[in-house]
Amino acid sequence: MISLIREVRQNRELIWALALKELRVRYKRSVLGFLWALLNPLLMMVILTVVFSHIMRLPVQSYAVFLLSALLPWTFFSQALSYAVESVVGNGALLQKVRVDKSVFPIAAVTSNILNLFFSLVPMVVILVALRFPLHWTWLFLPVPMISLFLFTLGCGFLCATMNVFYRDVSHVVQIILQAWFYLSPVLYSLDFLPHRFRGVFRLNPMLYLLNEFRMVIYYGQMPALGSIAACLAIGMFFLAAGYALFHRYESSFAYYV
Repeated sequence: MISLIREVRQNRELIWALALKELRVRYKRSVLGFLWALLNPLLMMVILTVVFSHIMRLPVQSYAVFLLSALLPWTFFSQALSYAVESVVGNGALLQKVRVDKSVFPIAAVTSNILNLFFSLVPMVVILVALRFPLHWTWLFLPVPMISLFLFTLGCGFLCATMNVFYRDVSHVVQIILQAWFYLSPVLYSLDFLPHRFRGVFRLNPMLYLLNEFRMVIYYGQMPALGSIAACLAIGMFFLAAGYALFHRYESSFAYYV
C-alpha cells in the first residue's frame, strides 16, 4: 500500500490527465455531453419504477428515489470496473514504448468514472426537487461512502486488470458477473424484502453495505452507524490491498503479454 501511495503521488498529474482524456473521448461529438452520465441510469430508473411500483407494486414510497439512490453508485461501480479491466491491455502500445507505472491506468479509469458520479449528482438533485422529495442534510456525508466505494472499485479494478492481461476472456466474464451481481445487490430492493432464510447469504455481498450507505444518506436521510461506516471503509481497504498486491506482483511482466 505504501508503494501505491507513492505511485499516486508521483504520477498524480498523469493520472488526472488520463482521466480527463477518457472523459473527453467518451463524450466527443456528443450533443448532451456529461448529461449522459445520468441519462442511462435515469432511463433505467423510469423503466424499473414503472415495473416495480406500478406493475409489481413494491410497497415503497417514492420508489424512483429509492431506486436512484442505489442505482447511481452501482452504475459508477459497473462502468468503472468495465473500463478498469481493459485499462492495461488498452494501453499496451504505450507500455511497450514508455516506462511508466502501470497502476496509473486502472486508477485513471476509476477516477474518470468517479467524476461521472459527481456530475450525475447535480441532475439528481433536480429530479428530487421535481419529485418534491426532501433534500436531507445527510447529503453532506456523501463523500464518505464515495471514498469506500472508490477504494473497493479500485481494488476490483486492479484484480480484474491483472487477470485480463493474461486471460483476455476475463473482460467478457466480468460483464456476465456484473449482470448477475446487479440482481444480487440491493439496488431494486432492500434486504428487508427478502425471506429470512436468504438474508445470511446476501450479507456476504460487499455491495450490500456500500450501496446501503448511499441509500441511508439520500433516501432515508439518516446517518449510517459508526460500525457500518467502519465496515465499509474496511471492505474498501481490504479489496484495494488485495487487488494491488496481485497487480504489483505481476506488473513487471505485463509488457510481454499486452
